[in-house]
Amino acid sequence: MQGAALSFVIAVALANGGFNVLAQTGPDRTRLQTSHPRDALSPEAREMVELASGAVCQERIGDPKGSVPIDEMQGRPSLPVQSPEAVAGIQRAQRLLPIARNLVVVSLRQLAQDYNLTNSRGYNLKIQHAIARVEAVRNIRPDVDSRDNASVFLKTPHTIIFGTIFLAGLPSDEGIISVLAHELVHIGDGAEDSLSSLFRALGNRASQLTGLKIHGQRAEELTCDMVGMLVARAYVSATPSYEPLPRRISRSLEHNCVDQDEGDDDHLSPRSTIRALLTLSPTVSHELVYGR
Repeated sequence: MQGAALSFVIAVALANGGFNVLAQTGPDRTRLQTSHPRDALSPEAREMVELASGAVCQERIGDPKGSVPIDEMQGRPSLPVQSPEAVAGIQRAQRLLPIARNLVVVSLRQLAQDYNLTNSRGYNLKIQHAIARVEAVRNIRPDVDSRDNASVFLKTPHTIIFGTIFLAGLPSDEGIISVLAHELVHIGDGAEDSLSSLFRALGNRASQLTGLKIHGQRAEELTCDMVGMLVARAYVSATPSYEPLPRRISRSLEHNCVDQDEGDDDHLSPRSTIRALLTLSPTVSHELVYGR
């Protein structure tokens, strides 16, 4: 899909969600950037990823709305649901949920096209089921015990649960909307594994480019993070401000700027997650480094 066409889709999607600010125009400002190079990552591209990753965490330091790294969140005491920070976070998340739903739908369709899944047998029906589940999500529920996490349960597919520490640790629209999008993708996948082909395709591509093993649950989590970053980037395009572009983009990734960089069988380490996402998104890397 060409940039102008997708720009129109994003604007319509936002309007349908009760948000009628049109996206900015111009090159590399209005697309959900998902295209990927065919060849292995060049040394120059690797250097760009490292520079962009560093820019994300450097932006966080000077940003009054910067996200708190998740390892720092883990060390904080539990936060009551009625605390001012949690209340502000839940209000922000509920306000952004309709926008996130619409942009997740756009992103899933674009990724399916970019990873050549639109002609796959049965995939169109599966993605329609996934989109229907995404569009049915209506509620945000704060939870003290969830602390620095967000989660969904398939038995309550209309609700996203946010730990109160996580709500407080994401003080920007860009940070919250990226996590909303992440959880919406999990809901979209559902018990039917409707998005498994997309997870596998994106995980294989990320494995090829990074040399890391990104399969199974790791591929699902990385795809959810990818959609989160793309949705936040689209939101930035649709809500112009005087804040620098790299600062706003960085907010969708800053919670991964940890000191204790540890992964597990289901997740890449936080800093490896930043690098993998920027490896798959050269346009976003360029914007972080050059500000345009």
